[in-house]
Amino acid sequence: MIINPQFKRPLAAAAALVVMGLAAGPVAAHCDSLGGPVVADARSALSAGKIDQVLKWIGPDDEAAIRDAFEITLAVRSESETAMHLADRYFFETLVRIHRATEGEAFSGLKPAGSVDPAIAAADRALESGQGNVIAEEIAAGVRAGVQERFAAAYAARQTADRSAADGRAYVQAYVQFTHFVETASHLVESGASHQHADDPQSHR
Repeated sequence: MIINPQFKRPLAAAAALVVMGLAAGPVAAHCDSLGGPVVADARSALSAGKIDQVLKWIGPDDEAAIRDAFEITLAVRSESETAMHLADRYFFETLVRIHRATEGEAFSGLKPAGSVDPAIAAADRALESGQGNVIAEEIAAGVRAGVQERFAAAYAARQTADRSAADGRAYVQAYVQFTHFVETASHLVESGASHQHADDPQSHR
């Protein structure tokens, strides 16, 4: 399959992050970023004067607080360009802070637009383009290459591990890198499979 060049660099970075195990937990800079989807929806909502599209990012119990913040922002932002900037920032921070609280994560302020994790940015682009198979194949290829590279190094070192203490240590180092990589990749796959099973209605029948 031919992959669009614009996807290659970010997807290579995404694959590297996933195979290192960094995709297993929440990425704080994603939702906290001025370039993330939460703030993007907030900008659109303010421009349209309609709050509906941001409500998905919060729970029902927080809806009243977000509606109040939204109304305050709309009332203030029309006064001047400076007022608009400050009011919008207030709404972004309020929305993101409450959203992060629903995830059980602390909010430490909005991050610059370019701070979104490369793997998450690639995932977002896949959703926008509808090309989920592209990122899946790139990540799978990254995992495969990582396993093969570390296996080759460990296997080669194993052949000479008993020649000397130095050779033995070289083998142990290669062995640890190989087995830890395989373990991390396996845990990511198992975690994904478990999540899919839990969400699949067919699994409860």
